[in-house]
Amino acid sequence: MNYTLHQLQIFLKITQLKSITKASEALFLSQPAVSIQLKKFQDQFSIPLTEVVGRQLYVTDFGWEIAEAAEKILNEVQAINYKTMSFKGQVAGRLKISVVSTGKYVMPYFLSDFINKNKGVDLVMDVTNKGSVVNSLEKNEVDFALVSVVPNQLNLDRIELMENKLFLVGGTNLKLNKKTSPKKLFETFPLIYREDGSATRNAMEAYIASHDISTRKKMQLTSNEALKQAIVAGLGLSIMPLIGIKNELKNNDLQIIPFKDLPIVTNWNLVWQKSKNLSPVAMAYLEFLKFEKDRIIKENFDWYEEY
Repeated sequence: MNYTLHQLQIFLKITQLKSITKASEALFLSQPAVSIQLKKFQDQFSIPLTEVVGRQLYVTDFGWEIAEAAEKILNEVQAINYKTMSFKGQVAGRLKISVVSTGKYVMPYFLSDFINKNKGVDLVMDVTNKGSVVNSLEKNEVDFALVSVVPNQLNLDRIELMENKLFLVGGTNLKLNKKTSPKKLFETFPLIYREDGSATRNAMEAYIASHDISTRKKMQLTSNEALKQAIVAGLGLSIMPLIGIKNELKNNDLQIIPFKDLPIVTNWNLVWQKSKNLSPVAMAYLEFLKFEKDRIIKENFDWYEEY
């Protein structure tokens, strides 16, 4: 056998995405180039690795076995590269972070300088729902997680990054009567919620309950982007994090509606298990945040103080 690391990488990506087209996009290669390398790799085995039924590509049982071995080989090669860089005095390794969906507007700004400065660091950032973020912490699958509400069921350390402000938001196409009482707004316009378990939804429900607000029809959407589009289209109102609507406010697609005791203010926290044995890369990142956090906030979130 004479397969290459490049072929192992391509085959592993095909098994992960179950598509040559998607694998080519993920690897920034042309589809014909991926197909050629897959054929060359397959030709070295007497048992099929994949099969096509209809127009769908399937991985055979033997193919899954080879994919598992390929992943182990590639991880070992990466480990060798990390060790080489470390011996040269460079920060090298993999940094894994799980981020709640709205946190995607925050976390990249606290990562870019660190990643650009340390070329030997590979970033794996999973943007998902709160339940999955907490689960990844519990299973020790990540170094850090970004949350706006720290889960109290886990024993965690944390660094507060910046404030998270939640305002009542509506589309600019809604004709709001200035004489309408604040509570009447909720009776007139439907409320749009995030999915169950979302920290934004929990904060919104607690606010409504504590202010004894009666609401009309309500809707539920499972992503911040979908929620924004629904509000822009005039489907209703919602209480939303300011961090995710900068462009919509600038473009006059959304408006902040003044309301009693709003904004709700929490904090974005980078958290990790207290018992976790942090890698050198994770320790280096915490040290970076210690000295650079305030500068990053000042340079990238000065607009935040206008609201």
